Amino acid sequence: MSSFETDRLICRPFNDSDAEDMLRNWAADPDIQTEYGEPVYTDINQVRELLRDYTQGEKSRYRWAVVEKLSGENIGQIAFCKHWENCRTAEIEYCIGRRFWGRGYAGEALAALIRYTFENTDFERLEAYHRAENTKSGRVLEKSAMHRTDTVQRFVREGITPEGEVCYCITISEYNNERSC
Repeated sequence: MSSFETDRLICRPFNDSDAEDMLRNWAADPDIQTEYGEPVYTDINQVRELLRDYTQGEKSRYRWAVVEKLSGENIGQIAFCKHWENCRTAEIEYCIGRRFWGRGYAGEALAALIRYTFENTDFERLEAYHRAENTKSGRVLEKSAMHRTDTVQRFVREGITPEGEVCYCITISEYNNERSC
């Protein structure tokens, strides 16, 4: 897995030195962790355990620390929380620490991940969803190159009709068409 950058961010694989920034900036915040279904981490040892999973487990394959270039701090993460190689589809999740909200970082990281994926991997479709009440995440997706869709692969495979979730996607052909305009 490679790193990718924007003007203000470096998205890179996690490493052991991320623990303190993670705890301070997002992993201990119940509002952030609850929104994407993760537990709240209350001490550095819990975060170090999570980091082992992020750096050594299956989750390490498609998960990037979002680092603000100006401060050098890990301010969040962006990842493929699910991926299906057989249909070349990945589902994106992201979070940015509260102190860094309102600066466009989530959208910037998302745009960079879309570009990185379609230019460097075999994935042909990217998907994401948010709970309708999570308007902050919704604004990120609304402003992105992704568009609303009826459902995403996760729900199709689970035999669930989205209720209260707003689904988005983009295909490689849509990405390429947008770039050529």
